[in-house]
Amino acid sequence: MDWSSWLGLLDGNDYTIAREVIQRGVAAVFVLAFGSTFHQFPVLLGERGLLPVADFLQHAGDRAGPTLFRWRRTPYSDRLLRAMCLTGMLLGTLTVLGLPQQGPAWTMIAVFGAMWALYLSIHSVGQIFFGFGWESMLLECGFLVGFLGSQAVAPPLLILLFLRWMLLRLEFGAGMIKVRGDASWRDLSAMDHHHQTQPMPGPLSRRAHLLPRWWHRLEVLGSHAVQLGVIWLVLLPQPIASIAAAAVILTQLFLVVTGNYAWLNWLTILVAFSAISDSFLRWLAGGPWPGWGWQQWPVIGEPASGDASPLWWQLLILAVFLGLAVLSWAPLRNLFSSHQLMNASFNRFHLVNAYGAFGSMTERRCEVIIEGTRAPDPDTAAEAEWLPYEFRGKPGDVRRRPRQFAPYHLRLDWQMWFLALRPGAERWFVELLEKLHQGDPGVRRLLRTDPFAGDAPTGIRVRLFEYRYATREERRENGGWWTRTELGELARR
Repeated sequence: MDWSSWLGLLDGNDYTIAREVIQRGVAAVFVLAFGSTFHQFPVLLGERGLLPVADFLQHAGDRAGPTLFRWRRTPYSDRLLRAMCLTGMLLGTLTVLGLPQQGPAWTMIAVFGAMWALYLSIHSVGQIFFGFGWESMLLECGFLVGFLGSQAVAPPLLILLFLRWMLLRLEFGAGMIKVRGDASWRDLSAMDHHHQTQPMPGPLSRRAHLLPRWWHRLEVLGSHAVQLGVIWLVLLPQPIASIAAAAVILTQLFLVVTGNYAWLNWLTILVAFSAISDSFLRWLAGGPWPGWGWQQWPVIGEPASGDASPLWWQLLILAVFLGLAVLSWAPLRNLFSSHQLMNASFNRFHLVNAYGAFGSMTERRCEVIIEGTRAPDPDTAAEAEWLPYEFRGKPGDVRRRPRQFAPYHLRLDWQMWFLALRPGAERWFVELLEKLHQGDPGVRRLLRTDPFAGDAPTGIRVRLFEYRYATREERRENGGWWTRTELGELARR
């Protein structure tokens, strides 16, 4: 057997279903990400946005990453942004439908490479509104899954192995940042508050919070077991790797139904499919139990039943794998560092990143509530009727049940949660208040309700409240999902 035949052993013939799930799933997330950007970016960061991109590019220097917006005489325009989003959505939709998969192997590299480059250009100028771990996660996934190839070649085991390494960084990194960062994860009390204080609760979050304390202890133990222990099994032979991946998927589905974390959980589920073999899926559908053996380890394949992938493809995959392995050194050290970074990128292209969440738990839920009035003299308390601006996802009206928005990402609502943790005169928030005072139609489109139907208020005030879920008795008495206590007034204009 010559060396080209040895390279043929890296064909993952037992992962064809996993490839379809991963590629179409990541493409669907790209469609969603570009769609939410199309709707929200011009209001938040556009020509008349809260933090205009043109101003950022003028002063950012090296702080702005690689972006197509630098290559134009006019650095940014809302029209160009929307054209980029529409292009990304078109490419993603075609991939979900399975059309590029019918072409040569390199077709998928071109399609996903284009989506990755377009989204990287947007992310690089997205500032605080794009500063989330799942943004880098989508970029890393988008770059990788193109190298899974089209149906003209077998899924490359080296790329599947790197996706498992990504899953390991996701889960083990999250587990380590928790036990290092907050004593509540070590004494098993973290989930006593999490469902109530998480950034954006979902429709089942209150029910999850009201479960008994022993259940919350089991939630923490289950999280530790999967993130610190089970996750390592994805590196073992089949069917052990598939069983471990299934455990990850089950924990992620629990997070899906009890919270609103944009596409974080769904993307993790898709990456977990890199460890699930066709044989295991056939067994789940009623087929025979997959055999045990090291020949199904991700870097020791079986000879192809048909023609092996072409030599040029195998060499390309090997080169990409070695390049990504070099980039992995900093994230690997970070995993075991006493100063572990959370949601960090070690290169400007957001490849091979560090991930993690909830290294510090909050026990109180505070909400910033913005109100307006049409009274001629807002400072006269007797005649001023203050009405709240309601956001789509974040709690406001105590009688409104939280809704499910994920995997859609409500960027303004998430920033309002962070603002409530550290109330202050952040630039974007000052601009938001000014635009509400002006009756700006763009900002109103991002809100759930405008109490003045587009008219500009005569006054704006900002109040801070502490929220907690209503008990079962309180809900029966007044029908509210929340109870709240005012902590004070933060601003008035």
